[in-house]
Amino acid sequence: MTKEPQRFTILLVPEHVEDRGGASVEDSAVRSAVVEATGETGASGYPRYVGHGIVADIDPGTRTVEALLVDGAELDYGLTARVTVAS
Repeated sequence: MTKEPQRFTILLVPEHVEDRGGASVEDSAVRSAVVEATGETGASGYPRYVGHGIVADIDPGTRTVEALLVDGAELDYGLTARVTVAS
């Protein structure tokens, strides 16, 4: 039985950052947040995670963000969401 992660870190990174010049994804992020499982399923059908102004439906198996709201609005054009399992 596989247990779904209860917490993820979401990093919002500008799409145009192709060569970070040695900087990590964390250093290139314009915003980050640790989100925790709510126990609910979002409209996308995936588990919902919430924290620090971010609401995300995340496929825990592939770590793909299926739906995302930042401060109640859709993600701005030019930003991508990167997901890692939070410790």
